[in-house]
Amino acid sequence: MSQTLSFPVGGMSCAACAARIEKILNRQDGVQASVNFATGRVQVVLDTPAATIDAVVAAIRKAGFTVDESSVDLSITGMSCAACAARIEKILNRLPLTQASVNLATERAHIVFVPGIADADTFIARIEKAGFGASLVNDSAPDDTHTRRLAAWRAERAHFLLLLALSLPFFAQMVLMPFGAMYMMPGWLQLVLAGVVQFYGARHLYQRAWNAVRGGGANMDVLVVMGTSIAYVFSATVVIAHLHQPLYFEASVAIITLISLGRLMEARARDRTSAGLESLLKLQPPRAHVLVNGAMVDRPVADVRVGDIFVVRPGESIPVDGQVSEGTSEVNEAMLTGESLPVLKQAGARVFGGTINTNGVLRATATGVGHDTALAHIVKMVEQAQGSKAHVQRLVDRISNIFVPTVITIALVTFLVGWLVTGNATWSLVSAVSVLVIACPCSLGLATPTAIMVGTGLGARCGILFRNADALERAQKLTTIIMDKTGTLTEGQPTVSDVVPAPGVNASRLLSVACALEQDSEHPLARAIVDHATAAGLSPLPASDFRAMPGMGVTATVDGVPACLGSPRFMADHGMTPDDAVTARLEHEGRTVIAVAAGGHPVGHIALTDRLRPDAIRTVSALKAAGIRVMMLTGDNPRSAAIVAKQAGVDDFMAGVLPGDKAQAVRACHDQGGVVGMVGDGINDAPALAAADVGFAIGAGAAIALDTADIVLMKSELTSVLDAISLSRATLSKIRQNLFFAFIYNILGLPLAAFGLLNPIVAGAAMAMSSVSVVSNSLLLNRWKPGGRI
Repeated sequence: MSQTLSFPVGGMSCAACAARIEKILNRQDGVQASVNFATGRVQVVLDTPAATIDAVVAAIRKAGFTVDESSVDLSITGMSCAACAARIEKILNRLPLTQASVNLATERAHIVFVPGIADADTFIARIEKAGFGASLVNDSAPDDTHTRRLAAWRAERAHFLLLLALSLPFFAQMVLMPFGAMYMMPGWLQLVLAGVVQFYGARHLYQRAWNAVRGGGANMDVLVVMGTSIAYVFSATVVIAHLHQPLYFEASVAIITLISLGRLMEARARDRTSAGLESLLKLQPPRAHVLVNGAMVDRPVADVRVGDIFVVRPGESIPVDGQVSEGTSEVNEAMLTGESLPVLKQAGARVFGGTINTNGVLRATATGVGHDTALAHIVKMVEQAQGSKAHVQRLVDRISNIFVPTVITIALVTFLVGWLVTGNATWSLVSAVSVLVIACPCSLGLATPTAIMVGTGLGARCGILFRNADALERAQKLTTIIMDKTGTLTEGQPTVSDVVPAPGVNASRLLSVACALEQDSEHPLARAIVDHATAAGLSPLPASDFRAMPGMGVTATVDGVPACLGSPRFMADHGMTPDDAVTARLEHEGRTVIAVAAGGHPVGHIALTDRLRPDAIRTVSALKAAGIRVMMLTGDNPRSAAIVAKQAGVDDFMAGVLPGDKAQAVRACHDQGGVVGMVGDGINDAPALAAADVGFAIGAGAAIALDTADIVLMKSELTSVLDAISLSRATLSKIRQNLFFAFIYNILGLPLAAFGLLNPIVAGAAMAMSSVSVVSNSLLLNRWKPGGRI
């Protein structure tokens, strides 16, 4: 049976590209391809089983074209343990060109796929067929999410209270028996009460267990249903057939009730792990004061559009990102930067949604709304981090896939061997039930993601944004950290310290020519020169034909003559010989020297200085004390770089590195071994940040940082690097503790149950509490506080 698929292809520049793709694909056996250059899509018909879409896409990519991917997030319901999450992943990953990651703690699935080959409806149908519920993640208000969770928790509580009421007679019977009391319910009454608990109170367990078995898998519900059903059926047989055997109704009732209690406690604890993200969501106010035809109208924030003018009163949260057009006030931007001191905002300043206006009235024009606000980017980044998997989770996933079948095998062996050795089928059956009940893959599944959820949420509140779980995991392994000089070790706000005109040239002429050459540049050094010239009352000379060489200099025609400005090496390459004595003196003082020439003659030198960050020395010292090698990377001259490195306490540095070569310098350091981190401002350093094992973007708000860096430090403080590493170490420590608890629980519990040393009721209580203990241990991570230390 043939299969027809259509999907987008990128990289085609003309009809010849389309023809080439067609030719390549049609060479494959069983493939008929048609490429539409106008729509940018490929339609393929697969005629034979040997022809696969994976081979088709691989051929397209090998030819140098791209197959665009998309992603979708689904909310999953009905998962009870790590085996459920692993099963859903397996089902989704069977689809061609689909990569799915299911997180038990967040109850979400993140799926990357090729549009046209699969879609959200396909994923939802597959998940529902497996017996789970699935829906697209919506952007509902946090209050609505909280309301739904609260309603679900109340329903679970009502269910538990019903089970508790039905179980009280059994508990009373168990409590009184050790004291010699002869209270014992009639067998028929036990049969009825336990039947209500077994088949009504545990109906959702049966449903999920059936769905798992029907789909060819097994989960924790299968174990519980098998164990309690065996205990109930055995006891019911004794009552109905009037056999002289003990009853175990209380075991099945107690196990189901305790599991319900554990689920109730687990749900409440898991909700607390997402508190960090919910606190961010609640920062944005529900309504905005928008000016319409001169009148102020309250609108839902979702209805605000770019270009709308809104008003923010004292004490109110700013609804969306915008630019102040009128008014003066101080704004608390702690949610962005973690810095509690308010920031002065006047006309022309940028404001961000979710920050708090403190004392004045501001009128601003909306520049970012909906998903384009800084807050939305932060929330999205935190969600992605919480939904991703750390490397250590892969071991847990492999174990979860074989856990339930292994436990069932152990229970069967326990029953058969126990019966064979002791001759007591009842004792062997009770031991097998204990094995089935004690086993819990749920704690394994929650060990890693709950710690990551707490850690990333905590980091977001402190201005530390982790892109994914891998970044969180790698940060604690760093052996080398490379720091950019300008804007990272230094404040990034250089000022002109010396103006040295050439013989026969006055300072005004030198500054006017330099200002003309730098007036259109956004480089910090260029802005410093322009600001200095403007403060001196000078205007730039007329200039044209600009040509900039990043990291080197700039040439142009200034006042009718060719002119250039740049590093002494750049000037020498253009036939202008700078004054070596002046250059050497200024560089010896730690200055950055810029030479200027016009009409083929030197005009002079301008020296600039950039102050070291106040926390640079402390940060470098703390990193070195933690055994991390610190290097400095700069495009500045070696003499100036050496002085800054010495002031900061950095032992190794690389000077004269052009912006385009920074990434290569990072890779060269990585080739020497170890885990390499790069700290930069997130703009000029984007390639280097991407090349590092862990890229730190320091400074609030650069959009490129959110796209490139592994860790975004919203505070403009270098000590945030220490906090990020400290939080990484604390989170990984919790993950290790959780995994230890989860593994040791099963390692100790299963043998005890198999040798008949664990009552099924005790096993049920232990199983119910195992997940709660793991989640509660993750919540202890909230004790971590930022303090600029490792």
